[in-house]
Amino acid sequence: MELFNADFGGARITGQGIGPVLEPFSGVSRIAVLRGGGLGDLMFALPAVAALKAAYPGATVTLLGTPVHAELLSQTAGPVDETVILPFSEGVRPGPEDDGELERFFADMSTRNFDLAVQLHGGGRYSNPFLLRLGARHTVGTRTPDAVPLERTVPYLYYQHEPLRALEVAGFAGAPPLGLEARLEPLPEFRQQLAQDLAVESGASGNGRVVVIHPGATDPRRRWPAERFAAVARRAADDGFQVYVVGDRSEKELAETVVELAVEHAPDGRPAVEPNAGRPAVESLAGKLSLGELAALLAGSSVVVANDSGPRHLAQALGTPTVGVYWVGNAINAAPLGRSLHRIHLGWATRCEVCGVDMTQVGWTAPRCPHDESTVKAVEPSEVYEDVLQLTATSPLLHGR
Repeated sequence: MELFNADFGGARITGQGIGPVLEPFSGVSRIAVLRGGGLGDLMFALPAVAALKAAYPGATVTLLGTPVHAELLSQTAGPVDETVILPFSEGVRPGPEDDGELERFFADMSTRNFDLAVQLHGGGRYSNPFLLRLGARHTVGTRTPDAVPLERTVPYLYYQHEPLRALEVAGFAGAPPLGLEARLEPLPEFRQQLAQDLAVESGASGNGRVVVIHPGATDPRRRWPAERFAAVARRAADDGFQVYVVGDRSEKELAETVVELAVEHAPDGRPAVEPNAGRPAVESLAGKLSLGELAALLAGSSVVVANDSGPRHLAQALGTPTVGVYWVGNAINAAPLGRSLHRIHLGWATRCEVCGVDMTQVGWTAPRCPHDESTVKAVEPSEVYEDVLQLTATSPLLHGR
């Protein structure tokens, strides 16, 4: 019988983690971790990176990631030693491929003499061949049935909690988990810059009564409607919270819509003003913050309200309470595990309301239908805001950080 249908590469089991913890490799001083994607994808990988750092003390960890990863990791304190930006490559980093750039990248990577390369990027159809070209002595990662094998491979099944999947891979590399969540810290200089930008004491505006809202998500189907975020923003403003709506430059219009709709919810149609700071009580900061400043803002907030999105995952990594709006399928893969600091509200739709396709059949075997209707629009603002109030009333962290 093949335990867990996994390839142990002849290694023996030495402990237990999320899955089996196999014997560590010898002589590991340089580790490469492959994880493309956005902020949330990085947060999913960081617990595994921390486990690898602990299992191989003294080893350096190079993340092969994306520009947004490099920016965030250069502006926060975390477990990654170095970030190298991936070239455009099908299934690894989408974009126009340049054969010359790819060859130069792999030539550079081969000179680094990685002892261990760890694939945390999907099922391996594209990422496993990419990883093998690094020339590392040992390779570990996930694998769908059509992917090339690595030295040790964990079977990739779509519905698995992503940070736990990464920790299972780390276990196959000989690294038991240190923790189940990503952990980052904002750097002091970005707290100071944020304070200057907002003309308030960073993280302490309104005696810690700050609500941050992120209404965006990469997949439009994961987005709670703007008017529902606006209803939460308006109630928070009326209760004395300073509300900031955040997003990147592509989300400026969405953030401004939330602010405008929140104003419309006001009894007199005018924005409230936070009395101590003299700022509008609901304000958009979308496109105005560096990732270091965003981290400082999230770390100093009372609670973050968001879709299943990178800023929500980042807030969790910073230790800030969150209220997340999730499609039920995404909750399996990406929702927080605990409920003392984090609450979730679920959209239970399983079929597209336009074409009727079964949306639960997702992943590498099931391309999505072309429709972008929200799967979470049935979630009620009153229920979300009730969790905002509960978290700000009961959080043991509120707010002496």
